Amino acid sequence: MTPEILAQLAPTGVLRAGINMSNFLLVNSKTASGEPAGVSPSMARAVAERLGVEVRYVPFPRPGELADAVDDGVWDIGLIGAEPQRAEKIAFSAAYAEIEATYMVPAGSPAETLADVDRAGFRIASTARAAYDLWLERNIHKAEVLRAESIDGAYELFTTQKLDVLAGLRPRLLTDVERLPGARILPGYFMTVQQAIGTPRRNVAAAAFLRDFVEEAKASGFVAGLIERHGVRGLSVAPAG
Repeated sequence: MTPEILAQLAPTGVLRAGINMSNFLLVNSKTASGEPAGVSPSMARAVAERLGVEVRYVPFPRPGELADAVDDGVWDIGLIGAEPQRAEKIAFSAAYAEIEATYMVPAGSPAETLADVDRAGFRIASTARAAYDLWLERNIHKAEVLRAESIDGAYELFTTQKLDVLAGLRPRLLTDVERLPGARILPGYFMTVQQAIGTPRRNVAAAAFLRDFVEEAKASGFVAGLIERHGVRGLSVAPAG
């Protein structure tokens, strides 16, 4: 471990890890002391152990807020989905895990395929600034995207406003579809959310360290072990870098 890497990742003497609390697959419980628990916090703790320092979790209610804080000096690593907009200021490792994002449509919908969704007159409910919402922002050109501040809010928007499509993570949509008679999840997925570890782009040595750490964690079976230990369904180990 070089002094440069340690200075970039633990300038205060501890590793401050930004955690997205809204991703129910990556943070699925809390410890007895109230700290976040799950695959994402466990990855952060493993980074801290490799550095030889303690970890301090910095929770954020939504991923966009975590990304926005990159210049505020409140976190040293951030565990969120890697997206081009975020990568302008954050240097991401390759993904350590990935989650499929797809669409749910109500009973009687004419949409049969993913391509059917982007049509004039269609309205899509989404969660503002989620990784898949950033994808919609770049790729949906004809349909209108309406956004809520939370996953639950997006479902409520979809049902109360009688929208045409609900975009979301497949594991959550598998629950939502059971609540809405006649609703269907369209086959396939429009993107996979690439869950990665990021650090401010100025931390060049730290970014290289994190890239190597993530590749080793995948190859050794460590990430797969975390997914199994935390009992997560719908989360897969990402392919090698």
